[in-house]
Amino acid sequence: MNRIQRFLVRGLLAFLGLLAVLAALVAYFVYTPDPELPQLSGTLSQGTLEVAGLTRSYRSYVPKGLPEGAALVLVLHGSGEGPQAVRKGTGYGFERLADQHGFAVVYPKSFGFDWNDCSSIGNTAVNGVRADDAGFLAALVDTLVGEIGVDPKQVFAAGVSNGGSMAMRLALEQPTRYRALAAALANVPAPQNFQCQPVGQPPSIMILNGTEDPLVPYAGGEINLLGLFYKGGQVISSTASAQYFADRNAIAGTPQVSLTHTAQGAQVEHAVWRAADGRSEVELVTLHGAGHVLPQPWARRPRLLGPAPEEPNGPAMIWAFFERQSK
Repeated sequence: MNRIQRFLVRGLLAFLGLLAVLAALVAYFVYTPDPELPQLSGTLSQGTLEVAGLTRSYRSYVPKGLPEGAALVLVLHGSGEGPQAVRKGTGYGFERLADQHGFAVVYPKSFGFDWNDCSSIGNTAVNGVRADDAGFLAALVDTLVGEIGVDPKQVFAAGVSNGGSMAMRLALEQPTRYRALAAALANVPAPQNFQCQPVGQPPSIMILNGTEDPLVPYAGGEINLLGLFYKGGQVISSTASAQYFADRNAIAGTPQVSLTHTAQGAQVEHAVWRAADGRSEVELVTLHGAGHVLPQPWARRPRLLGPAPEEPNGPAMIWAFFERQSK
């Protein structure tokens, strides 16, 4: 082997070594195994719906023996994801709860990469076409009320990340359709990034965020990942977001604050604004030390998104909030 050949071989080996290191880094920071599918009683269905000339898709889960007039929970996925991703990312937590408490779950699919939420920045168009996601969700609720027999007065929506931002839009622009909503890993867009047109008084809402979120800053600022990826515009802080909804609900005074500790030692802070008549509530759940993750014990999240505690059980907290509003 001559000198040039040896040089080429060494160069190739160095390149392959670099690829191996990069692959290991990607596996460490990005890869997560799928959670084990639990034994569930009901049926998972896939459906489509024609809305404003566009074919929209969704998945629904109906437990066995669902009673007439049960509640319906919409679960909204994050940017670039879909129904299957949010099912796995929450450890099938909402379906587990549906079996236990007797409600139906539906996982709609956004039209574009992002839901067209209250932020003026987002990838919501496909081939130049931009859909009305709020209109699609309203039509979907009406369809499921007719098909499954759920109670139209017991419709809830929970969103994660960009889905949480979409839940905020539903609270502001369609307040009479949803009994309560939950926005996880999301903050209200800053004024220069805000495009919603609020109407009336929003329903009760829970906001659930981690203080070490590397994507949606708890203290407010620009949505981005490592300052390089997925720039989603400016948002206000989590505390200011909760106060925004408290103000829109005309809830005066300071929130009632409590602090709990999980079995793993994590601090969970609850700040609750409650109307004097008890009809509306705003709750901010602060997960101290948590990243861009809805905690639950079944599915792991990419390390790139920050610390991912297994407690508290995020889906269970959200359902407990919804159940409290229904009473």
